Amino acid sequence: MIAASLFPAHAFAETPEEMRARFRKQSAEAERRGLAEPFKGITSDGKVVDGLFPIKPTGVSTAAARAAAEQFLSSLTTEQRGKVMLPTDDPEWRKWMNQHFYQRQGISFREMTASQRNAAFTLLGASLSAKGVRLTRDIMRLNETLGELTGDREFFGEGLYFITIMGKPSASEPWGWQFDGHHGVINYFALGDQVVMTPYFAGSEPVIAASGKYQGTAILQEEQTQGLKLIQTLDDAQRQKAILNVSKTGNNALAEAFKDNLVLDYAGIRAADLPTRHQQQMLDLAGLYVGNMDEGHAKIRMDEIKRHLDATYFAWIGGTESDSVFYYRIHSPVVLIEFDHQRPFALRGSQPTREHIHTVMRTPNGNDYGNDYGKDLLRQHYLKSHSR
Repeated sequence: MIAASLFPAHAFAETPEEMRARFRKQSAEAERRGLAEPFKGITSDGKVVDGLFPIKPTGVSTAAARAAAEQFLSSLTTEQRGKVMLPTDDPEWRKWMNQHFYQRQGISFREMTASQRNAAFTLLGASLSAKGVRLTRDIMRLNETLGELTGDREFFGEGLYFITIMGKPSASEPWGWQFDGHHGVINYFALGDQVVMTPYFAGSEPVIAASGKYQGTAILQEEQTQGLKLIQTLDDAQRQKAILNVSKTGNNALAEAFKDNLVLDYAGIRAADLPTRHQQQMLDLAGLYVGNMDEGHAKIRMDEIKRHLDATYFAWIGGTESDSVFYYRIHSPVVLIEFDHQRPFALRGSQPTREHIHTVMRTPNGNDYGNDYGKDLLRQHYLKSHSR
């Protein structure tokens, strides 16, 4: 049976078909509004900070990811490849959404054969760290738990995650892949040995499986614990700067789906105003998110973040007790990370809860525009190619 709080009260007068149609209409409208403006990227004031992401070698190979993508594509039928393969600059990059009712592209794990699923997981394993693979797989498992709790197998389940491949896997030309489903979205762009893996979304409701097939599965607990530890170790004056609001009664995440052109000013306390030990805590916290990339590219990404540490801000909303619900963000010219305890949607309750967490990581700024989806690297590549 579907939990009573899954839908607003008026929904109970609807047939299942009417409800599905309403959900699809809502997601289509969110997509229309979100893509109405051309991509610019996330900025602090509406103006892109230039010169942050040049095309340059990293020395970290993407060959394993490329080979895994080719193997995955070879495992598909001709019809399936037609659904999965899209141009490198396809608008599909921006067509992702956390919500379970969003109409997704590509092919789902539910549709795949066992060998095709193995190839898809091999692609994840070649592109992500062991931690990142485990988190992704556990998000899928917890979506199965949600299906068990609600009885809704149309919208919830571990197989309802879709893969698309943008461009042809190449050692020199731009390409990438997208993993898209409820509470799990990964955009992976590669140009040579450079990788951009944002927007990246990870979350769940519930975040801990108390029963069922995957009982004991838990995610985002370290991100929760280390964020709380950081705010708790600040002194009163530092907390006063960091805390934007002590009250948290709703959802606070700002950079989720269809917010590609978000203008978000810096807020909270600046790392430059913190002692070294707190700066390191902030870097370690950011590393929990960046560390879902393969280790080599995660190090490169963390080096970018460290170079802008003095201009990095930490902001907080909510309480600071051991059982508090809260929101925090880490924001600099090169990264935006959000953690948010959300209101229940599929389970019972009305106030933000630790059983429903959303996290998102973005790449603001670039050169002419932002580098989410590798957009600015792709622009530079086209300019270089067309100038020959």
